[in-house]
Amino acid sequence: MKKLEINCDVGEGIHNEDLLMPYIQSCNIACKGHAGNMKIMNFVVELAIKYNVKIGAHPSYPDKENFGRKTMIIEENKLRNSIQNQINSLLKVTKEKGVTLHHIKPHGALYNDIAKNNKLALQFLESILPYKKTVKLYVPYNSVIAKKAKEKGFVIIYEAFADRNYNDDLSLVSRKNKEALITNKQAIFKHVLEMLTEEKVTTISGNKKKIKATTFCVHSDTKNAVEIVKYLSLKKAGESLL
Repeated sequence: MKKLEINCDVGEGIHNEDLLMPYIQSCNIACKGHAGNMKIMNFVVELAIKYNVKIGAHPSYPDKENFGRKTMIIEENKLRNSIQNQINSLLKVTKEKGVTLHHIKPHGALYNDIAKNNKLALQFLESILPYKKTVKLYVPYNSVIAKKAKEKGFVIIYEAFADRNYNDDLSLVSRKNKEALITNKQAIFKHVLEMLTEEKVTTISGNKKKIKATTFCVHSDTKNAVEIVKYLSLKKAGESLL
């Protein structure tokens, strides 16, 4: 039977990690690219250890001003160095605490850009090549990054978004659109259940498109994120399909 895994992007200055961790199975920790610092990373890793939550690095464009949610035109070497420095900063924390890094999940605009840009996807994979043998990569289904990562032998995990609406091409509805976010917990559960059990998603235009995912993200800065993960956790415990 399929199992529901919930992940959250954390360490981003929202300061709700202690409330989220009991209800999630993996986390993606900001590592000084769009948010975060060593103190926060230490705190969040300790929480993840306490609640047996898988730890992931959440590198982004080096852009705290825009929270990593704006595409950057950046020199290849500069981007590679930034991504590696971000991941290495979190690795320093995990090594000190005797735990392993489970996965890498790019953040925000970088995540969206490598999903569709062949050149940038290859640049990103080159950047994380040093970690290939030890970590997995969270990627969206049927994306450029997923295809290229598989070709190059990376271990990938398909991710989908519990609190975001999709376009017909499986891209996320822009945050500029008032319908980008889903915040109603019942609607989110229906959204996730369809993707998990039917491998389909109902897009913003009402069409059903094929999708695959084994982990589902709730953004920690979604206004009722704690309520959402609590609800999904309760439904997970009570639903035989989950």
